[in-house]
Amino acid sequence: MTGSKAWIAAPAGLTLSGEERRFFADERPWGFILFARNIETRAQVADLVGALKEVGGRDTTPIFIDQEGGRINRLKPPLAPSYPPPAAIGRLFVRDPKAGERAAWLQGRLLAEDVMAYGINADCVPCLDVPVPGAHSVIGDRAYGLTPDSVATLGRAVADGAMAGGVLPVMKHVPGHGRGNADSHLELPRVATPRTELARSDFAPFRALHTLPAAMTAHILYTDIDPAHPATLSPIVIESVIRDEIGFDGLLMTDDMSMKALSGDLYDLSAAALMAGCDVALHCNGDMDEMRRVAAAAQPLSGDAKRRAEACEAIIARRPEAGAIEAFRSEYETLMASVG
Repeated sequence: MTGSKAWIAAPAGLTLSGEERRFFADERPWGFILFARNIETRAQVADLVGALKEVGGRDTTPIFIDQEGGRINRLKPPLAPSYPPPAAIGRLFVRDPKAGERAAWLQGRLLAEDVMAYGINADCVPCLDVPVPGAHSVIGDRAYGLTPDSVATLGRAVADGAMAGGVLPVMKHVPGHGRGNADSHLELPRVATPRTELARSDFAPFRALHTLPAAMTAHILYTDIDPAHPATLSPIVIESVIRDEIGFDGLLMTDDMSMKALSGDLYDLSAAALMAGCDVALHCNGDMDEMRRVAAAAQPLSGDAKRRAEACEAIIARRPEAGAIEAFRSEYETLMASVG
């Protein structure tokens, strides 16, 4: 990863254009992320992933995807199986904690198997947000439960299952999106809940899983903590809450810098996120002009950010643990059939 810069890029289509190849080779993003627009056939996805790793210059170049189960899946049948939403695992956990935790581990392990079939080595799971009544539905059934303890327990199992399958997990959206009153893809959510209450509930799953290797920020304005800057751009939230109170010392990546929750020039926004304490800036829409602005703001990884990135790549470099995948699928299906 020598010379990699502090950003993650997304290709625009099913193959890399010549312009993209040249641009990525010059601007050296640390990793890449795939979306539905990048996915058509098995061979095409595998070829695209191979091309991205070639441009990245190493087998451990992180290739991210959002493959959660439920409604958030970039790989759809027949390219990958569909799974119940995380909330279904939570319902099983309420009824039978041991079975629910096992189902969570199995889902993480199976998701890893599904994405690794294409060479994809990083999955943006688990979602550790704790939803509250009246919040926007953008989280909804993506949450593993309604209490911090259940979310933490099941999130840990999913992350462990992913790592057992050789895939880097990314917990999201730190320090908590469950109270968001808007969809951050479209506008900036504002949360006025006192910090003491946020610490008791929203921060708790992240604090319990603070040793995980990577996390994604929430584009949310927590007015009792920093009324001027959303978390992604807030030195107060990142240093005081995420690093100190939660105790997270892994790689911190932004949520997508092109989301409408953030307004302004992409260079300024990316520079602000990195200055605030994010390790890498994530850009997802594939727009070349926007990517040039993000890349211009990103510097080569160094210091703590480089150390954290290297730790993530060390997880990617591990061999998946041995396991009878079809037996895992059968066990998972039996457990989840009882939920309905």
